[in-house]
Amino acid sequence: MSSAEHRAAGHDRTGPDHTPGPDGLWTVEDHLEDILTTVRPLEPIELNLLDAQGCVLVDDVTVPVSLPPFDNSSMDGYAVRVADVAGASEEYPAALEVVGDVAAGAAGELRVGPGQAARIMTGAPLPPGAEAVVPVEWTDGGLGGGPVDGMRARSLAPEGAEGQVLVHRPAGAGAHVRSAGDDVRAGDLALEAGTVLGPPQISLLAAIGRGRVRVHPRPRVVVLSTGSELVQPDEELAYGQIYDSNSFALTAAARDAGAIAYRVGAVADDADTLRSTIEDQLVRADLLVTTGGVSVGAYDVVKEALAHVGDEDEPGGGVDFRKLAMQPGKPQGFGSVGPDHTPLLALPGNPVSSYVSFELFVRPAIRTLMGLADVHRPRTTATLAAEKALTSPRGRRQFLRATCADGTATPVGGAGSHLVAALARADALIVVPEDVETVEPGAEVEVVLLR
Repeated sequence: MSSAEHRAAGHDRTGPDHTPGPDGLWTVEDHLEDILTTVRPLEPIELNLLDAQGCVLVDDVTVPVSLPPFDNSSMDGYAVRVADVAGASEEYPAALEVVGDVAAGAAGELRVGPGQAARIMTGAPLPPGAEAVVPVEWTDGGLGGGPVDGMRARSLAPEGAEGQVLVHRPAGAGAHVRSAGDDVRAGDLALEAGTVLGPPQISLLAAIGRGRVRVHPRPRVVVLSTGSELVQPDEELAYGQIYDSNSFALTAAARDAGAIAYRVGAVADDADTLRSTIEDQLVRADLLVTTGGVSVGAYDVVKEALAHVGDEDEPGGGVDFRKLAMQPGKPQGFGSVGPDHTPLLALPGNPVSSYVSFELFVRPAIRTLMGLADVHRPRTTATLAAEKALTSPRGRRQFLRATCADGTATPVGGAGSHLVAALARADALIVVPEDVETVEPGAEVEVVLLR
């Protein structure tokens, strides 16, 4: 099934039949569940390792070959037999015949017999007959003097690979040897399905010889802001205009969530223009996010524009606009558009409202598309540190910007949904439940962590 078919199947909404309450408001939980029962993980694809970075592994990966695949030296030194260096000291060093060099990647026939040693480099396979490695610092380096600090290059000291070496310290069996399978053994589970592939995981896959893996691809998210008053940064503001910050904030947030995100410049308050822009963006979108134009104003054109987008004859499409029992972020829209039923979330236009809405609804949708099991921000409880009691409208779940550290949550800025500077200082959201109107300083509060 293609990702488009996944979306089409998902939009049948086989989950709970959610409806607004008597006051016409949807709960936060019902709106979120409606989204998450619609969105499905993207269809797995096979990618090269570096292209799979940030993606979620679809299948368990087992180890085909042990790591390391052979006994090898962890030091530059000499491969020896344990009995030949037993009791060795600086006063009475063990004198061994050097039979040659073993370099990393070597596949020679060198063998260490009684009274013999082989110069060996870090990572080189332990030659047959050898039982341990003595670091070069424990020897005279074959130079006939006291202990040396390092090993000279073979090209500069060809005599170092032959003749005699004096060993000044004993070594037990397996000393300075990385045994085959020390890291993982053939047949072991290397990575579980659902693992996010970061640099360490990609390193492991490469080390066991996997150059390609099946993953859920990172979703492509297109962010559009709406409003004729919006001007792009670096342009000159005219009276009545403001800079478009929402599209930058939400595009950055989508990338932070793991998506490949594309920002579309602000679209004017014209339904035909917005509709045309959305239709143009469908070709590169697994998820569309709009901000602004979802309230009840005369120029809130998103509802009008989204009434017919893409193939109007496709069943199951359309965007539902609703009001939620939350503050900020009361007006919301959710549904699918176009012939492939691409999910669309329409967020309010006030900066704080749009960002809070993203964290609560869009981020979980992105993480679901990625195939992750845990799609939500972590939550904790903290003690409220405030100069006075917090107030909240009854029947609304309020999300207040805050900083959270050492078990204490401190509100940042006021409750206004336009206060961008306060949002920039916040790393958490204090959650005030619908049935709570006052929260006193020192009370325990629920906190959503934004880091």
